[in-house]
Amino acid sequence: MTNQAADGARANLALDGHSVVQLKWPRGVSISEADAEAAMRGVNELCGAARYPMLVDMASTVQVSRGARAVFGRPCQASRIALLGASPVDKVLANFILGINKLPCPTRFFTSREDAMAWLLKERAAAA
Repeated sequence: MTNQAADGARANLALDGHSVVQLKWPRGVSISEADAEAAMRGVNELCGAARYPMLVDMASTVQVSRGARAVFGRPCQASRIALLGASPVDKVLANFILGINKLPCPTRFFTSREDAMAWLLKERAAAA
């Protein structure tokens, strides 16, 4: 697994053995526009010219600012995005993001890491 800090953000970023980008926000975080910009810059640097599916662990995120939502609506090197949460609040935040932004790639919310990974890897299996 290739790890790097999302510079300036409070998120951990890694490319796992399945070639899935793993972006994990710390519990209780409020994501600002600057945090989102740093995380997306880190994703693009980690991926280079390739596009990979991405799992975003946003469990227990407190808030996603309007500016951060705008950043997440821009294209990046993610080919599809699974948002992983654990609580009803996470689902409300994810639905708010999914409902307001025109997202640049297929994006879905999950409460199960296994279901999220299966959905992310399904794209690759269909192409094989």
